[in-house]
Amino acid sequence: MIKPTTAYGQRTIDLLHERGVELTDIADLVVYLQKAFIKDLTPEMALHSVQTVLNKREVQNAVITGIQLDIAAEHHALMEPLQTIVERDEGLYGVDETMALSIVDLYGSIGFTNYGYIDRTKPGILAKLNAHEPGIIHTFLDDLVGAIAAAGAARLAHDDADEQDTPFK
Repeated sequence: MIKPTTAYGQRTIDLLHERGVELTDIADLVVYLQKAFIKDLTPEMALHSVQTVLNKREVQNAVITGIQLDIAAEHHALMEPLQTIVERDEGLYGVDETMALSIVDLYGSIGFTNYGYIDRTKPGILAKLNAHEPGIIHTFLDDLVGAIAAAGAARLAHDDADEQDTPFK
């Protein structure tokens, strides 16, 4: 297991846990995204990739910010109309997706396509986070978790020996 490189990284993982997301949940999404493309993909490989993504400060910043906004909305601490928009997870809001895209952007175009797919299908933990249970707001978190998984999957794809370019002759 990769340890977070900083206390800031550990705080990010702790916040995910406090909001009901385990790193293995995100690793399961990575496997979902890449199992058809990477032979011999293991849950351990997926978890390692998730941990590597979470060690990036840009990712930590996005996760901490998004979770803080979700918590503030649960406490009705956002000004209107933002409070209502975040509470309802309005489809045209888009700031939550924009934050998520800042994560997938770190891993190129495959990160974007992975994110679009997983955001649409909402498998695993994403279905739970997107359930819109009364009093629980995950407007930002569901997109951020999907982005971490998409980035982790993209990272694995970039490292997959079968996908590497053959040398020019």
